[in-house]
Amino acid sequence: MSSVEPDEPHTVDIASATAEVTAADHAADIDTPRGLGRFRHLVHELGKFGTVGGISFVVDTAIFLTLQKADVEPLTAATVSMVVAASVAFVGNRFWTWRDRERTGLRREYSLYFVFNLIGLLITLACLGITTYGLGAVWPVFSTDAAEFFSKQIVGTGLGTLFRFWAYRNIVFKK
Repeated sequence: MSSVEPDEPHTVDIASATAEVTAADHAADIDTPRGLGRFRHLVHELGKFGTVGGISFVVDTAIFLTLQKADVEPLTAATVSMVVAASVAFVGNRFWTWRDRERTGLRREYSLYFVFNLIGLLITLACLGITTYGLGAVWPVFSTDAAEFFSKQIVGTGLGTLFRFWAYRNIVFKK
């Protein structure tokens, strides 16, 4: 194979289909550690998804604490903060994380988005319930505030987030 200068165009013939490319088009693949090249797009999406989720978490927390200080009933405060934060996350994910995906209608995407948010919430609540009422009934250490925090915020939120990422990527904002 002959050496090609980085910006010098060359022709590639693949089953009678030709395309003009430059060696610079392949530079990112050459510099990538083995195996990572395939996952570059996925890692990029995960980073964006995490950024949007972090911003939404701050929005959720700020609204919840503000409503709590205003003596709004806790479940109402949580519902309002979750709906606003999920809406912020929807906008961020739709127009930034998966902006390259085909648009299939705002009503469809928004409806599915909230259905999958509810499922993610149920995953989180299931982790908390299993820890508190299942394991906690047998071993009291699982009924402590620390165990409940860990099962909800770390395990439940982690599993719920993985589910939501998969659902948003493959169903809501599909290619």
